Amino acid sequence: MTERYVLALDQGTTSTRCILFDRRATVVAVVRGEHPQSYPRPGWVEHDAARIWRDVQKLIRRALRDARIEARQVAAIGIANQRETVVLWDRATGVPVAPAIVWQDTRTDHLVAGLDAGLITERTGLPPATYFSATKVQWLLANVDGLLERAARGEVLFGTMDSWLIWNLTGGAHLTDVTNASRTMLMDLRTLDWDQELLDLFGIPRAMLPAIRSSSEVYGTADAVLPGVPIAAAVGDQQAALFGQTCFAPGEAKCTYGTGGFLLMNTGTTPVRSRHGLITTVGYRIGDEKPVYALEGSIATAGSLVQWFRDGLGLISTASEIETLAGGVTDNGGCYIVPAFSGLFAPHWHSEARGVIVGLTSYITKGHLARAVLEATGWQTRDVVDAMNADAGLALTTLNVDGGMTADNLLMQIVADVLGVPVARPMVAETVSLGAAYAAGLAVGYWSDLRDLRGNRHRAGRWTPARDPVQVAREYENWQRAVQSAVFFTLRDDPPPTK
Repeated sequence: MTERYVLALDQGTTSTRCILFDRRATVVAVVRGEHPQSYPRPGWVEHDAARIWRDVQKLIRRALRDARIEARQVAAIGIANQRETVVLWDRATGVPVAPAIVWQDTRTDHLVAGLDAGLITERTGLPPATYFSATKVQWLLANVDGLLERAARGEVLFGTMDSWLIWNLTGGAHLTDVTNASRTMLMDLRTLDWDQELLDLFGIPRAMLPAIRSSSEVYGTADAVLPGVPIAAAVGDQQAALFGQTCFAPGEAKCTYGTGGFLLMNTGTTPVRSRHGLITTVGYRIGDEKPVYALEGSIATAGSLVQWFRDGLGLISTASEIETLAGGVTDNGGCYIVPAFSGLFAPHWHSEARGVIVGLTSYITKGHLARAVLEATGWQTRDVVDAMNADAGLALTTLNVDGGMTADNLLMQIVADVLGVPVARPMVAETVSLGAAYAAGLAVGYWSDLRDLRGNRHRAGRWTPARDPVQVAREYENWQRAVQSAVFFTLRDDPPPTK
């Protein structure tokens, strides 16, 4: 019998991965390609969606070649994707009508300021913020000539990156899943359908929206690169990681450390409304089963802070060097970095905040700055965990982690120290891709049930708290003061773009 595999496409903010998994959730092949980020003005972040689709096709072919398998051996395709990023494209030609606006983009600050927070949060579980998709679509419809009229006629389509890939893979199916739809500020959490009052509020024609499906079901078959292979899952990347970490019971939580940091806790089939600045979202939905909800805290800047330290300041030549540099000092020297490059996300929600470095003295070296960079991710995690414990009415006992930054052992120890709980990393660190593969495999019977998936989980690393809690508490107070500095220092008028 010919061995079969599940292929996961993880379309992320800075790169796209294509990974093949076997039945034991072992990685058979993995290929990765970076794509450029465009920053045309301060606060603007854009992607070339057509370029991303071309890259996806190349990566699929490379993965099959590296694994030495044929397309017929792929049982299903699962998609995980950067959420909230907006693509608008021409229905007839399939060509994007404008650059994709990325989730980090803050150009819609002025649109968010006047929104009815009560209505939006009650319907969607989300606070009004530039982070989510609705104002990005609203901005494009208002700023690209003739676009609103074309969208009303159904000539222009909207989708997050999952919809864009499904459209291209299937040759025209216009779909999204509940996890991605729940990030738009347009879907009602109770009905799992687009909310007409919100569509009217943002001036978005229903004709341009995709149909909402579950996270694990067959949407169609590929007619590109993998002809005839079922497209059987679409999950927002952080919900995919929750699924890949097998957090199937209420109270189980994970944090993915990549470009940003994203902590989700399973709250079961009943949504928990946050009172402490978190997001209520759909965790996943399998076929016709009840949806599973989650609380989420999103950190805008984590791995991208290391990239800035490397590319913006030039203090290291590779991202991995920061662990060695930070490990050369015993503390941060009193220096704290608040990386509010795109404002502050959960639990603060200050989109107008700007990044600050506080505590600089002549004693500070680049080693202290490197440690402050890593600690910024730890302190931001602490902010979110404290809010999550308060909302969920329990104390987190273990944090399951994944993502590229978990290769930094010093960072993982810092997180364990500031949280005061163990941190556990699974054997497969890229659980975003694994979650997409699991959801697709379940839809086609490749794996039988959730218990089958739990049996594949193996731990690769564990870090336990090793620092004096009193000292940690004192430093956390310093961090909170630094955050207040970031909120206080706001740019009322952004400077003009430099040539």
